[in-house]
Amino acid sequence: MSDRPIKLLLVDQDPIFRLGLRVALEEFPNLQVVSEAETYTTALQILAQAQQDLTSVNLVILELGSAHSTSSQQLGLQLCQQLKTQYPNLSVLLLSSVQEQGILLAARSAGVDGYCPKGTPVSELVTAIQEIVAGHSYWFGEVEGEREKISDSQFSTPHPKSKIRLGKFATEGNPPCNFPQNLKYGLLNNLRLSGIDYINTTLTQVTAKLQVPGLPLLERAILAGKQRELLAAHWLLNRVLGSPHQSQPSVVTRNFKSTQMLPAADSSLNSAIPQSDPDPKTQNSPSLLSPKALQAELFASCINKLQFNLQNITNVPLEIDILRLDKKRDLLYIILQNFVKILEEIYVSQVGVNQLHEIKKSILINIWQTATTGFFGKFSRVQLGDVQLEIVTLLLQDVEVVQTEILNKIPLINELLSYLLFQTDLRVDNILYLAGSVEAKEQGLMLLENLLIQLGNGVVQPLLNKLADVEEIKQSFYNRQMLSTREIERFRNNLSWKYRIRNYIKEPKAIFESRYELFVFAPRGIATVSIYAPRSHELVQLTGIPLVVTLMLEIHDAIAPRLESLLSFLGSGVVFVLTQVVGRALGLIARGILQGIGSVSLLEKKNKR
Repeated sequence: MSDRPIKLLLVDQDPIFRLGLRVALEEFPNLQVVSEAETYTTALQILAQAQQDLTSVNLVILELGSAHSTSSQQLGLQLCQQLKTQYPNLSVLLLSSVQEQGILLAARSAGVDGYCPKGTPVSELVTAIQEIVAGHSYWFGEVEGEREKISDSQFSTPHPKSKIRLGKFATEGNPPCNFPQNLKYGLLNNLRLSGIDYINTTLTQVTAKLQVPGLPLLERAILAGKQRELLAAHWLLNRVLGSPHQSQPSVVTRNFKSTQMLPAADSSLNSAIPQSDPDPKTQNSPSLLSPKALQAELFASCINKLQFNLQNITNVPLEIDILRLDKKRDLLYIILQNFVKILEEIYVSQVGVNQLHEIKKSILINIWQTATTGFFGKFSRVQLGDVQLEIVTLLLQDVEVVQTEILNKIPLINELLSYLLFQTDLRVDNILYLAGSVEAKEQGLMLLENLLIQLGNGVVQPLLNKLADVEEIKQSFYNRQMLSTREIERFRNNLSWKYRIRNYIKEPKAIFESRYELFVFAPRGIATVSIYAPRSHELVQLTGIPLVVTLMLEIHDAIAPRLESLLSFLGSGVVFVLTQVVGRALGLIARGILQGIGSVSLLEKKNKR
């Protein structure tokens, strides 16, 4: 080994894990962590920059992906292939929560030099690093059993590195094979893999159903129970039929959602992935789709979800609730179409990602104006007394009210625009989703749905303020339950109270709790989801009643646990007095009365005799 330090690049989405790993590794004088990366894209940029600066990275320590997401694991395999193609002399060590044997064998086929599961002792991890940098391979013992199971024909060509290290045992060439023992293990392992495949398929379906917004409480409880049962069955199956080298179940419950979509990691991978992107904005991105293709896929998904029931199943009244179902759907279609046009105009104008914040407000106002015009008709008129008014001209006068009450409160607009135009990684709910991942598309779709619903509310709000009870408007747009003047006024009053409660109570509470409420399209109707978002800059700007609300919440949080403890203590004392003192006393009195009655009865019988 050379006296020069081994230079490491750490790639993991979890910043706390990277920090702990860096501190642990830098305790060894021959190890030096030169850089860290949260995403695969950042890792490629760091390596490219290091090559330009004539600095070297000896080893990449990489998290392969989420144990629950096949797409993220496949993306990790793609990255491994790309690293080995661009940097043949660069070593790659997987330090991953993924423990599925097939994925690990695919990683080895992709050229990965070694693997250790998360939780490996630091001393053994350092040994693995030194072995790999010295020109050997180091694979944790979990792979050994799988190698023995697979027929020799699949590994007829010896590994290019002469020494293969499996766990703590090193052998030359392929490890020896005990045929009867391996046959028995192979049968059991086939049963285990078959059962796990069935469990994982069912678990994926149950988990997907649990993520649907607006589920009834009973159905959610049933699905959660099924999910727990499947996880327990997975663990038990691994315990009963697992290999002797398998120390942990392959399902890891660590919350790791940063994933990216990729085709299967096999010979068709290269043909499925575009080798070059004509768009210069995406040449350095590992994503599989161009921005226009990504937008088309996302918009198609949104159009499909617009076929759902659009009834509002939340407890929050929405302005678009007054519309008939067909009119509500038409309005959302029109808004989506105008959003697509705006994206095209931004793309043609070559606006940079850093400029999106500056034009965000004008984008939303432009979509609102064009959607209002398209929905009501540019030259539509309505008779109001003796005057004929142009509907669109009248409604567009409320631009400041709509902007203040609705448009400015739509969250994560910059993130959505940046993701759709430049395929940047998407951070939602404090989780970073890689740009091309299935999960990123799901989160982007959720932000898009909320945008459409809020813009729809913005289109209808001026109508309710100025032309709510006009008969022509009611006949053309309103649902049948909202035709009477009384119902319209009741609906408007509910909306008025919604704004008061939101501005003075709900919004300060959401800011204090660092979250946003988003409206999304669910199979049962329009539902809400809650996501985390840092809002400390808004918190310090609160004044008046909203500030008082947050202070009251803080006081409640400080006092409530102590008050609950006191009430619990007093309640226990009352229960003790009632049961042990009063109850026993009453019991003794009742027993005495019964005994007295019994004695009197005996005396009466004796006297009769």
